[in-house]
Amino acid sequence: MAIEKDDDKFTKNAKEAVTGTKPDILDNGWHLKATSLSMPEINASVVVNSSSNFWRKLFAFSGPGFLIAVGYMDPGNWATDLAGGAQFGYLLLSVIMISNFMAILLQHLSLKLGIVSGRDLAQACRDSYSKRFTIFLWILCEIAIAACDLAEVIGSAVALNLLFKIPLVIGVILTALDVLIVLYLQNKGFRYIEALVVGLISVIGISFFYELIISSPSLSGVFVGFIPTKQIIVNPSMLYIAIGILGATVMPHNLYLHSSIVQTRKYSRTTQGRGIAIKFATIDSTFALMLALFINAAILILSAAVFHGSGHQDVADISDAYKLLSPLLGAPLASVLFAIALLASGQSATLTGTMAGQIVMEGFLNIRLKPWVRRLLTRLVAIIPAVIVASLYGAKGIGSLLILSQVVLSVQLSFAVVPLILFTSDKTKMGQYVNSPWLKITSWGVAVIIMALNGFLLYQVIIGLFK
Repeated sequence: MAIEKDDDKFTKNAKEAVTGTKPDILDNGWHLKATSLSMPEINASVVVNSSSNFWRKLFAFSGPGFLIAVGYMDPGNWATDLAGGAQFGYLLLSVIMISNFMAILLQHLSLKLGIVSGRDLAQACRDSYSKRFTIFLWILCEIAIAACDLAEVIGSAVALNLLFKIPLVIGVILTALDVLIVLYLQNKGFRYIEALVVGLISVIGISFFYELIISSPSLSGVFVGFIPTKQIIVNPSMLYIAIGILGATVMPHNLYLHSSIVQTRKYSRTTQGRGIAIKFATIDSTFALMLALFINAAILILSAAVFHGSGHQDVADISDAYKLLSPLLGAPLASVLFAIALLASGQSATLTGTMAGQIVMEGFLNIRLKPWVRRLLTRLVAIIPAVIVASLYGAKGIGSLLILSQVVLSVQLSFAVVPLILFTSDKTKMGQYVNSPWLKITSWGVAVIIMALNGFLLYQVIIGLFK
């Protein structure tokens, strides 16, 4: 009992120290007391003035949503979107749209969990489940992060190769050096990381806005593409790409990340203060994810307009797309901007990958490593298969590995989504912020769709092995 009281005292003192207010419902319904803060070095480091007007508050809370959004437009998305557009035209736009709406809903649940409980999703799992099951979830999440990091490594290496003719193997190795960027920005402050990410997203958005203008896509085709069709389900090849898009859009590690970085804001940890934080954090993430929807849709539309029906339906490789864009469009800048946007995409995603890895390890295992150590460990897991594939199969193998990494993410997604919905639907844990009946129904509907699609994919893969 003495230890438990000490933990309670630590929790209270730590939280009051960083927030300046007394927490009210943070530990209700949880088995363990929150003896450590999520990402303590940046927790409550961005001050929010409670007396500010709407727009100033919105600006103060804006930022975490953009860090989440970069995970939805990383190089893994490019591979699946390019393949989907080239092979099936505009038909998979509906998958991108539906996946994005799923992402908005799930990220809302994630930020709400972090704000209300004072825990990130990994800490909440460690609190609620047995040690064995917690370790199982941690391993699955590490696999997902490695798959995501693999896409970032490959994307950045391909961009360096296209822009500067750096060999793929050397480019893959060079990506490990981005740990220096992360370390520098963490020392400068969390707002600097957010500002850099917003800048990189702007580069990507401007590049694809130009690409869309010069590609002159079919507006009617785009409109029809946003209408779901059963062909996506019954066509195994289309379903494989569709689930890859789902895995690339709804990122499992982002659910862990978002529940942590929303706690970087220093606001009143009271009932009213949490309500305000949830409101503005939701606006932030929804707006940022709508930008991600534009960019993902733009990649698929560009691929459909340029490659589908022009004899290049087999273009599913980023390098091939780069080489063909300028000749087919008659615009020299098309390929260059495409590669620049790819590099910005890969580098922005690495920043969030670093923090996600740190959050997952600390939250599940209660183990803290120095950021540069954690980053290098994650990079090594991604670099080794990337180097092997790049050496043996070149750009073609790299493209296939990108799509496969996104399918891995999709399969792992259920193991992050289900605990998130369970926690946020538990009134003893969430108090008055528990999910409303309609939100519970919608959330479980999303979870069922994800599990059903993943189950069907696995069935197709197993059947294919025995043919």
